[in-house]
Amino acid sequence: MRHYYGAETEKALKNFPFSTHLVRMEFILAMVQIKKAAAVANFAAGNTSKEIQNAITKACDEILSGKHNNQFPLSSFQGGAGTAIHMNVNEVIANRATEILKGKIKVHPNDHVNASQSTNDVNPSALKVASLFLLEDLEKKLYSLVKTFQNKSKEFKNINKLARTHTQDAVPTTLGAEFLSYSESLKKHESQIKTAQDLCRVLNLGGTAIGNSINASPVYIREVYKELNKIINGKFYKANNLMSKTSGQTDFLMISQIVTAMCVDLSKIANDFKFMSSGPNGGIGEIILPEIQKGSSIMPGKVNPVMPETMNQLYYLVSGNNLSIEKAVEGAQMELGVMIPIMVDKLIESIQLSTEVINQFHKLCVVGIKADKEKCKHHLENSTAYATLLTPRLGYDKVSEIVKKSVATKKSLRDIVVGEKYLTEWEFEKIINSKI
Repeated sequence: MRHYYGAETEKALKNFPFSTHLVRMEFILAMVQIKKAAAVANFAAGNTSKEIQNAITKACDEILSGKHNNQFPLSSFQGGAGTAIHMNVNEVIANRATEILKGKIKVHPNDHVNASQSTNDVNPSALKVASLFLLEDLEKKLYSLVKTFQNKSKEFKNINKLARTHTQDAVPTTLGAEFLSYSESLKKHESQIKTAQDLCRVLNLGGTAIGNSINASPVYIREVYKELNKIINGKFYKANNLMSKTSGQTDFLMISQIVTAMCVDLSKIANDFKFMSSGPNGGIGEIILPEIQKGSSIMPGKVNPVMPETMNQLYYLVSGNNLSIEKAVEGAQMELGVMIPIMVDKLIESIQLSTEVINQFHKLCVVGIKADKEKCKHHLENSTAYATLLTPRLGYDKVSEIVKKSVATKKSLRDIVVGEKYLTEWEFEKIINSKI
């Protein structure tokens, strides 16, 4: 047959003919896994025959193998809590199952494929299933990045440099200490991603329309979770209050906020990289980023921090998605969070793109970062950073005078302190080396 979807999908194609991308396949495939589990559970509950269960299961397996990807043509942007998306899946499975049975039994999209279910419990559950597996990949990529930052901190541990606050000279530190702080900033997000994964495991599946399980028997509910966990080797379980999880979708907002917070730290690190690598001659130049492409179509030899810039833009996009999800969650009314389509689209995009950008940032930028030891030393020696270290020995007021003289004469603090015999060179070095 030309296509397996039916009348409800055709209506949605006319109602939502928007030039956005199609519904994300990660969501479709997660829904199909739920449909496969539901087929087994419905047979166990006495709602369908063995023949229908087998046909539905086989149709689901075909979709999960990628065989019918072209049967899901709907725009990601639509109204109706995603009912059209859900019916698209129901229709494709039903019509393919009917074909498998060679027309001996007509498998109905509502009576059979959707038995004991509703859009309102299937769609949020499918988004959680999809998000869980995307988050697992994100966690792995973040872990690899953290390990590389830790390795870089060891590589750079003996490189003294100038720390900056308000982009002004602050105190001495090491490049290794900066990279170790980056690893710690990101490491905390690993545990937060695990929290997000835990949120994904709590489903409202079995709640049907409003969470009070109308038309879903206790046998079905027990078996659908058992079968779903068997199919995808997961640890999903029923929420204590299905109505709560059906009427409110703050779990998705919390997941989005966890991803957004991670991107905030990543973007801050990217900003530091741009600052520290600025130059090559007119900037800071303390680190050297890998050259991965030409920086300009008009300025020969120019190299731009393209991966840090990509990381910045990831944060902008994820932050915008998070706001959309927040508004969509707040837009729930009474017993249903109705704005699920935009949550599906934006949450999957945020998690998936974060995973991909982190992987590229890691491979093409962080791994290949080199230190310019001479630049680090030059900026430190010609700064006012040693002032704070000298204060306990010389006093705040005296060091303030020395700093002002350094700025006025363009002489280093070392030259003034040693040259005017406030301290010997040996004493100066001893203080500096004991503090950094």
